[in-house]
Amino acid sequence: MTNTSAQDAAGFLPEKYLSGMFYGNGWTAGEDTTQAIEPATGKELGQIALANAEAVAEAAKSARRAQREWAALTPDARAEVFLKALSIGQTHFEDIVTWLVRESGSARAKAAFELTVTLKSIQLAAAMPHQAQGLVLPTTPGRINMARRRPIGVVGIISPFNFPLYLAMRAVAPALAVGNAVILKPDPRTAICGGLVIARLFELAGLPSGLLHVLPGGSEAGEALCSDPEVGMIQFTGSTGAGRMVGQNASRHLKKVSLELGGKNSIIVLDDADIDLALRNVAWGVFLHQGQICMSAGRVLVHEAIAEDFVKALGEKAEALPMGDPTDENVAIGPLINQRQADHVAKVVQESLDAGATLVTGGQGEKLFYTPTVLAGVTPEMSAFREEIFGPVAVVTTFADDAEAVKLANQTEYGLSAAIQSRNVSRAMAIGEQLQTGLLHINDQTVNDEVVNPFGGVGASGNGSAIGGPANWEEFTEWQWVTIKGEAPAYPF
Repeated sequence: MTNTSAQDAAGFLPEKYLSGMFYGNGWTAGEDTTQAIEPATGKELGQIALANAEAVAEAAKSARRAQREWAALTPDARAEVFLKALSIGQTHFEDIVTWLVRESGSARAKAAFELTVTLKSIQLAAAMPHQAQGLVLPTTPGRINMARRRPIGVVGIISPFNFPLYLAMRAVAPALAVGNAVILKPDPRTAICGGLVIARLFELAGLPSGLLHVLPGGSEAGEALCSDPEVGMIQFTGSTGAGRMVGQNASRHLKKVSLELGGKNSIIVLDDADIDLALRNVAWGVFLHQGQICMSAGRVLVHEAIAEDFVKALGEKAEALPMGDPTDENVAIGPLINQRQADHVAKVVQESLDAGATLVTGGQGEKLFYTPTVLAGVTPEMSAFREEIFGPVAVVTTFADDAEAVKLANQTEYGLSAAIQSRNVSRAMAIGEQLQTGLLHINDQTVNDEVVNPFGGVGASGNGSAIGGPANWEEFTEWQWVTIKGEAPAYPF
C-alpha cells in the first residue's frame, strides 16, 4: 500500500464522524476540537471533538442505565454483537490499517499486526458470555455455597497513542463482554484509530444504545472519569507518571484500578547465543514502531566476550533500516508521535554521549524522524540506562557473568518485560527466575502479546494487575458470595 489517502478509508468511517464524539449509538459534535495530524507529513486528517467534564458525566449516567439491560441479555445475544464486529473488522481491514498508518505513524506491517491482534481480542471476547462465571464452594450439608463473577457496572478506559487500537480494544471488548458499559477516552493524538474506529465497529455491529461512549479528551476528561460516581473502575494504559496520578485520583474515590504503565526492559544476550538470531531479536525489540512501545527493549545487555562484534553488527543493521513516510510499505522506521517526544529522545541521547557513551550510529533527528541509533558503553549512571526513551535507540551495556546480567536487568524501578537469548535454556531459565518482571521470554525479544495471555507489570510498570486472557474475568468483574438453604436456620436469638 503506497500513498494511500485517509479518504480511501471513508467507506468505513465517513468524514462527518471525525468531528464528533460517540454517545451510545449516536454521534454528537463537541464544543472544543483539535486537529488530527499525520505525523509523517504534518497534514491535517480531520478535526477531533474533545470531551469536557460535563460530557463525561452525561455519558456515565447514560452508560449506567444501559448497562443493566445489557447484563440481563442472554449470552447468545451478547456474543452475537462481537461476532458481527469481528466480521466487520475483517471486511474493512485495509481501511482500518490506513488510519493506523496515517494517524499513529505506524509502518504498515506494524499496523496490520495491530489490527490482527485487535480482531483476535474481539473473537476471544465473543466467547466470554458462554464461559463459566463462578465456582461452587465446599460447605456444610443442606447449603449451596457459590462465588460468582458479576459486572462492575461502568468501566472507564484511558488508552495511549502507541498501539492505539489494540491497547483500547483489549479492555473495551472483554469489559463489554462480561456485562459492563464502557466509556473510552482515547489519546487525542490518535483519537481516530484508537477511538472512533472502535465506536464505528460496534455501531455497525448493533451494540445496544448507551453502552459504549468514545470521548476523546485531555486531563479534564480523565479526571472526570476518575471521580464520577457512576464509574466503578478505571483501566489505564500509559506512562508511569500519568498512571500515578490516575491511580491516586481513582483510588481516592474507591474505584477499582488497573494500571499498565511504562518499562525499561532488558534483553540479555549471553555468550552462547546464536548471534544472527540474537541480532534480529534485538533489532525488532528496539526499533519496532520507532521504539514507542512499553515493551521495547530499552536495554541491550551483552556478554563482554561477544560485545565488540555484536555492537558492530547491530550498528550495521540499524543503518540498513529504511526510514520515511510509513505509507510506503518498504519503510521500517516512521515518525515519532510529536515534537515533544522527538525532543525527549534527542535530549537523552545527548546527555548520555556527554556522560561518556559511544555513538555507534544514528543520533540525528529531522522534524519527527529520528535515525535508528546505537549507543555503546552505556553505564548505569547515564540517563539512557535509567530513563524510558520511547524512541529508536539501542542502549548497549556489557556484563561479565550471569550474576552481573541479573543485577543490571533489575537495576530499575520498572518491571514489565524481559528477554534472554541463549542456546542453553536451563541457564536462561535460571537467570529469568531472578528477574523482577511481569513478562519473561526465553529466546525471543521483549515485545510480545498473544491476547490469550495475562499481561501486566510490577513496580513502576503497573500495580500488579493483569489484562488479557484468563485475567480479564478477574479485572472486569467483581466477586459475589451467594449461599442458599432450603430453610432458614433457627439461631439462638
